[in-house]
Amino acid sequence: MTTQQPSFTYEALPMRVVFGAGSLARIPQEAEQLGLRRLLVLSTPVQEKLAEQAETLLGKACVGRFTEARMHVPADVVAAAVKAAREVGADGCLAIGGGSTIGLGKAIALETGLPVISVPTTYAGSEMTPIWGLTENGRKRTGRDRSVLPRSVVYDPELTLGLPIGMSVTSGFNAVAHAVEALYAPDVSPIISLMAEEGVRSLATALPVIVEDPLGLQARSDALRGAWLCGSCLGATTMSLHHKLCHILGGTFDLPHAETHTVLLPYVAAFNLPSAPAAERALSRALSTDDVPGHLARTSVELGAPRSLADIGLTQDDVDEVIGQAVDRPYANPRPVTSDALRPLLTAALNGALAR
Repeated sequence: MTTQQPSFTYEALPMRVVFGAGSLARIPQEAEQLGLRRLLVLSTPVQEKLAEQAETLLGKACVGRFTEARMHVPADVVAAAVKAAREVGADGCLAIGGGSTIGLGKAIALETGLPVISVPTTYAGSEMTPIWGLTENGRKRTGRDRSVLPRSVVYDPELTLGLPIGMSVTSGFNAVAHAVEALYAPDVSPIISLMAEEGVRSLATALPVIVEDPLGLQARSDALRGAWLCGSCLGATTMSLHHKLCHILGGTFDLPHAETHTVLLPYVAAFNLPSAPAAERALSRALSTDDVPGHLARTSVELGAPRSLADIGLTQDDVDEVIGQAVDRPYANPRPVTSDALRPLLTAALNGALAR
């Protein structure tokens, strides 16, 4: 007796990846391969020295720096960056940093068509997706457009050695969230399921080691590889309730991006996984547990992440606004999303109930 294989569609995104310790030194070759001779280097204010290092490596191929990237990609920052790119006659951008900087590079690409080289320094995974986001007037808009996909991604684990332990943990759980939602996405495929399970396994194994030894290059490499896989899963599938809620919490309430993903993930998993048994089985294997939501909540707190949404700035008075936005334009989800269903989920996350 043979088992009928499921039918599915899988479309690989065009992406060049350079991975390995010391890979930052290869950015001049990446620029040359893409025919880019006038790059604007992007970073946050905190990572300006890293931007200076990239500028030095690029030499004459760098025509300027814009170091004002900010979390949630505010529209006014994008406007200033686009103006800077045009003033220096840039033919591309090099975004070096975490999700904020890479998100800015995507926003510039969306408006101008300029190609982007991404050099991630966290585990956000944005560099692997054609998803862009922009925050304006307290609302975060997102969309998909192939034009924002970085032309080249340079993964250098050495650049993550200085990532603080707390940010390493929350950034890693942010990546895990991409894979969790990919596993129950309506357009998931067996290929994505394999990548998602391995991505979660890699990060779940690496993060405790990083907490014990932040300078261990092997664990940093494993985490970065896991982030690559998880980001690829997000780029190939449809986002669901978890990402919808995180966009609301970040765009409207300016909650910190990675911490919000970390705190909220176990509660959305508890809500959705009973309606997605195949996803739950894959996560149980990857995490070696029969209680995926509880394991995610307890492990994140044990590794030093915030316990609750209240810990990162949400109040009980904010819950109605979150619910209103979530049900107004819902994302695809394995379980129906209603106001009555969301209230206990958000109340539990506000109080950190699963992590206690």
